[in-house]
Amino acid sequence: MAMRDKILFISLGCDKNLVDSERMLGFLSEKGYGFTDDETEADIVVINTCCFINDAKQESIDTILEMAQLRQNGDIRALVAAGCLAQRYREEIQKEIPEVDIIIGVSAIDEITRALDEFFEGKKENHYGEPDRAPLADTKRILTTGGHYAYLKIAEGCDKHCTYCIIPRVRGSYRSIPMESLIQEAEALAAEGVKELIVVAQETTVYGTDIYGKKALPELIRKLCRIDGLHWIRVLYCYPEEIDDELIKVMKEEPKFCHYLDLPIQHGCDTILKRMGRRTTNAELAGVIWKLRKEIPDICIRTTLITGFPGETEEEHEELLSFVERMEFDRLGVFTYSQEEDTPAALMPEQIPEEVKERRREQLMELQQEIAFDAALSMTGKTVDAMIEGKVAEEDAYVARTYKDAPNVDGFLFINTKRELMTGDFVKCRITGAYEYDLIGELEDEFTQ
Repeated sequence: MAMRDKILFISLGCDKNLVDSERMLGFLSEKGYGFTDDETEADIVVINTCCFINDAKQESIDTILEMAQLRQNGDIRALVAAGCLAQRYREEIQKEIPEVDIIIGVSAIDEITRALDEFFEGKKENHYGEPDRAPLADTKRILTTGGHYAYLKIAEGCDKHCTYCIIPRVRGSYRSIPMESLIQEAEALAAEGVKELIVVAQETTVYGTDIYGKKALPELIRKLCRIDGLHWIRVLYCYPEEIDDELIKVMKEEPKFCHYLDLPIQHGCDTILKRMGRRTTNAELAGVIWKLRKEIPDICIRTTLITGFPGETEEEHEELLSFVERMEFDRLGVFTYSQEEDTPAALMPEQIPEEVKERRREQLMELQQEIAFDAALSMTGKTVDAMIEGKVAEEDAYVARTYKDAPNVDGFLFINTKRELMTGDFVKCRITGAYEYDLIGELEDEFTQ
């Protein structure tokens, strides 16, 4: 391999996919490949694809087609498609987009350098890996998040089999990564300057059940909290039915464990929840949320909903609206139902027209907007810890996040100051106001009434 080979790496989809991309970047850099963000400089393009919902699928296909044009014109030497979409539609890609030279499946990402070596030796081999292979750990990663925060993927796959979701078919059954490997990885990330560790998996709350015979997330978090250099530990994708007293206890006792939980509930109506294959009812969801708020009064609860699920009536939609109104979620995202082939929901009768799904989504977002704006205003006067994300161009102001804000999905805190601050710094800040979803504040020691 020539040293001059430069790779343009495009990572699409979720943060779990991003960890896979960072691992692939690590493997490639160890083999002497260089990287570029400029397609005119690239010799090789690698696209880590996503196929979770139609929009993500479309983005992946569009990106592959765009890069296939470069390959066709001879502007690049090789085009690699990796990840979920590449795995799921490998036959179609081989047939319809011959410009794709190599396909790397989700459990074969560590074979990317071998696949490229083989290709340049004249052997065109795809690598799919074993579907339920033990997940990768202890590998070098090149962080793409700026270095002050990083994701820690604690498991691969999923056993929940919700009727709308393709993930178990694409990524296999739930496989936890052994705790000692995760601690090692987290220590290496902290040594690189990571201050916020964001714990992710398709579902984090059942971590360890397959290898330790019990839920081990609380124990893992306690160990992560002992790592020097880490300031915040945030946990995403907690299924509400799996939240137990032990997890709540750890959140109360460990100062580094952010009082923030992401509970993807998907709906608030029992009949829809049942058709979705979810394991909770409206009453149980409310019970978990009330309990979390009683035990941890300043907890920030984020959720995601699906609207327009097959057969969803106006009454069921109204029930969801009233549930959202009652629960007053701090953060909320809404997806319109995406009909995914090879899922039970795709074959259900009474598929909802797109415009109805969209209208229902807008109603939910409007309602949530009122709740969120009121919540942001109610923060006025409070003092919070904030992590600096960067400077606002040409202004004496910085963008920051509070414990209530996960990167890329939640809001920001804008801090007005002439002081020089660095990305990743933690500062104490007094909230002075709010603008829609975002907060405005001043450094606590500069605050004047």
